[in-house]
Amino acid sequence: MQDLKELVRDVPDFPKKGIIFKDITTLLKEGWALKKVIDVFAEYYQGKGIDRIVSMESRGFPLGAALAYKMGIGIALVRKAGKLPAETVEATYQLEYGSDSLELHCDSINPGMKVLIVDDLLATGGTAKAVVDLVKKLNGEIAGFGFLIELSFLPGRDNLKGYDIFSIIKY
Repeated sequence: MQDLKELVRDVPDFPKKGIIFKDITTLLKEGWALKKVIDVFAEYYQGKGIDRIVSMESRGFPLGAALAYKMGIGIALVRKAGKLPAETVEATYQLEYGSDSLELHCDSINPGMKVLIVDDLLATGGTAKAVVDLVKKLNGEIAGFGFLIELSFLPGRDNLKGYDIFSIIKY
């Protein structure tokens, strides 16, 4: 996957000093690269009985939507609190300095559905764990996680123990 890795742009000191942000927009703008990412995900999850994709805003949306289309299934969108118009479930998670909340529409997942959580990046796993809470509140079953990028030097994988985690690019 070196060809994909070379398309990810490093942006130093964003969103704050000392962080090297992995910008996937430089990968997404290349049609062949986006197609390859979605094809790799689809091949990995083929035959695993996934009923619904769940993706987080905002960079998870294009990946989740394209994969849902390729797999012929629907997508449920996780957004920050107050951004979804209908009845929601909410999960709060810890940030470095404080906390944040995510929401999912109550009618996004039927009980017993096998859900694949798709996002652009796995770092500490805090956001992903909050999405697990949302899916469980709706009695969905977590089939696994698909990430375009995994920062393997951070504890994200450790914080999601017990789940199938698939990442395409690792740093």
